[in-house]
Amino acid sequence: MAGFLDRAREQAQRGINQGKQRLDEVQAQRAGNDLLKKLGAAYYAERRGNGTPEETQRALSALESHIAANGDSFLH
Repeated sequence: MAGFLDRAREQAQRGINQGKQRLDEVQAQRAGNDLLKKLGAAYYAERRGNGTPEETQRALSALESHIAANGDSFLH
């Protein structure tokens, strides 16, 4: 009986870990999408004369930092 409970506990823990990993991936994708949107808005504002190159560069740097930390899977 103890072996069964140990296996069930291990399986439940694996499921929890997989769920946490998937949640982290989804959150990273959402954050990447938000940063990409901010970059687009900054670039558009710059082209329209309402923004500055510095704002665009800050948005690009934030996006590049996110990609370095989490990968670029959200771009595909």
